[in-house]
Amino acid sequence: MRTLIVVPTHNEEANIVALLDAVVEHVPSADVLVIDDASTDATRRLVREHPAPRLRLVERDEKRGLGDAYVHAFKLGLADGYEAIVQLDADLSHDPAVLPTMLGLVEHGIDAVIGSRYIPGGAVVGWPRRRTWLSRWGNRYAALALGLAINDATAGYRAYRADALRRIDLDAITAEGYGFQIEMTYRAVVGGCSIVEVPITFQDRVAGASKMSGNIVTEAFLLVTKWAITDAFTFRRRRRAYRAHD
Repeated sequence: MRTLIVVPTHNEEANIVALLDAVVEHVPSADVLVIDDASTDATRRLVREHPAPRLRLVERDEKRGLGDAYVHAFKLGLADGYEAIVQLDADLSHDPAVLPTMLGLVEHGIDAVIGSRYIPGGAVVGWPRRRTWLSRWGNRYAALALGLAINDATAGYRAYRADALRRIDLDAITAEGYGFQIEMTYRAVVGGCSIVEVPITFQDRVAGASKMSGNIVTEAFLLVTKWAITDAFTFRRRRRAYRAHD
């Protein structure tokens, strides 16, 4: 199964070498695409110098956001004929040792596999209580508002079948951060994709700066609310049309 592992970066010189080493160790047959948005540190140089034989670097001159980086990378992967595409954070919060399990499920026909913090066996290490509460609350709100039977819709550790990504309208994706992950989950569910969660231990970054911000959280809340309202309106409209036809 041709696999592409996508790693978005912005100033990740403290983590990128260790991450690439771990990816090569656990999935040596996979190709790796680092998509860098305007790093001003040594990230790009370290990627270029890394000895991984199946490594590619895409350099972008602007910081366009996580969602834009992933969508760009997904399109490149689909155009190049990959059968599975993985998204993986550069900050060492996602353990590459879980990759064989996730990719095994994809190879057996699961459309999307989510590395979940909030199912039995999953855990979060290193977050303050407020951050953990915010993440759990955001997931519960998204699940309730959108009818998602997913425990960790904001998770950023995922493996997709290429066919599943083709069923998602990538050009319509607008969200970033938490919102991007929820939007991908939502569109996958609407598109009829099969989704499985596997437990992971999420380790908060120990080096480098977090990209999380209040704007990202607000964006996610507003988008989820908008999608919920739109879905409710669409459902009512379809129900009225059905009754009129009947």
